[in-house]
Amino acid sequence: MRFGNLLMLAGVTLLVLGVAVRLGLLAWFGNLPGDIRIESDNSRVFIPITSMIVISLVLTLLASLIGSVMRQR
Repeated sequence: MRFGNLLMLAGVTLLVLGVAVRLGLLAWFGNLPGDIRIESDNSRVFIPITSMIVISLVLTLLASLIGSVMRQR
Protein backbone atom coordinates (compact mmCIF):
# COMPACT_ATOMS: atom_id res chain seq x y z
CA MET A 1 0.00 0.00 0.00
CA ARG A 2 2.82 2.44 0.79
CA PHE A 3 4.52 1.84 -2.55
CA GLY A 4 1.27 2.53 -4.38
CA ASN A 5 0.86 5.82 -2.56
CA LEU A 6 4.43 6.76 -3.39
CA LEU A 7 3.84 6.01 -7.07
CA MET A 8 0.68 8.12 -7.08
CA LEU A 9 2.56 10.99 -5.43
CA ALA A 10 5.32 10.73 -8.03
CA GLY A 11 2.73 10.78 -10.82
CA VAL A 12 0.96 13.84 -9.46
CA THR A 13 4.31 15.60 -8.99
CA LEU A 14 5.31 14.88 -12.58
CA LEU A 15 1.93 16.09 -13.80
CA VAL A 16 2.26 19.38 -11.89
CA LEU A 17 5.81 19.88 -13.18
CA GLY A 18 4.67 19.16 -16.73
CA VAL A 19 1.89 21.74 -16.49
CA ALA A 20 4.32 24.29 -15.04
CA VAL A 21 6.77 23.74 -17.90
CA ARG A 22 3.98 23.89 -20.46
CA LEU A 23 2.71 27.22 -19.07
CA GLY A 24 6.23 28.67 -18.99
CA LEU A 25 6.39 28.99 -15.21
CA LEU A 26 9.85 27.41 -15.16
CA ALA A 27 11.38 29.53 -17.94
CA TRP A 28 13.87 30.97 -15.42
CA PHE A 29 15.26 27.51 -14.78
CA GLY A 30 18.53 26.99 -16.62
CA ASN A 31 19.25 30.71 -16.70
CA LEU A 32 20.36 31.06 -13.10
CA PRO A 33 23.57 32.85 -12.13
CA GLY A 34 26.28 30.20 -12.01
CA ASP A 35 24.97 28.24 -14.98
CA ILE A 36 27.78 28.20 -17.52
CA ARG A 37 26.92 28.74 -21.17
CA ILE A 38 29.67 28.80 -23.79
CA GLU A 39 28.70 29.39 -27.42
CA SER A 40 30.89 29.62 -30.48
CA ASP A 41 30.20 29.38 -34.19
CA ASN A 42 30.40 25.59 -34.30
CA SER A 43 29.48 24.44 -30.82
CA ARG A 44 27.49 25.13 -27.70
CA VAL A 45 28.27 23.98 -24.16
CA PHE A 46 25.83 24.36 -21.28
CA ILE A 47 26.80 23.37 -17.75
CA PRO A 48 23.85 23.97 -15.35
CA ILE A 49 25.77 24.02 -12.06
CA THR A 50 23.40 26.24 -10.08
CA SER A 51 20.29 24.62 -11.55
CA MET A 52 21.52 21.16 -10.50
CA ILE A 53 22.23 22.43 -6.97
CA VAL A 54 18.64 23.73 -6.78
CA ILE A 55 17.29 20.37 -7.99
CA SER A 56 19.48 18.52 -5.49
CA LEU A 57 18.24 20.66 -2.59
CA VAL A 58 14.58 20.25 -3.58
CA LEU A 59 14.89 16.48 -4.02
CA THR A 60 16.75 16.14 -0.70
CA LEU A 61 14.03 18.07 1.11
CA LEU A 62 11.30 15.99 -0.53
CA ALA A 63 13.06 12.72 0.28
CA SER A 64 13.53 13.64 3.92
CA LEU A 65 9.91 14.82 4.17
CA ILE A 66 8.59 11.61 2.61
CA GLY A 67 10.94 9.55 4.81
CA SER A 68 9.76 11.24 7.99
CA VAL A 69 6.10 10.76 7.00
CA MET A 70 6.68 7.07 6.25
CA ARG A 71 8.48 6.52 9.57
CA GLN A 72 5.57 8.00 11.53
CA ARG A 73 3.18 5.38 10.13
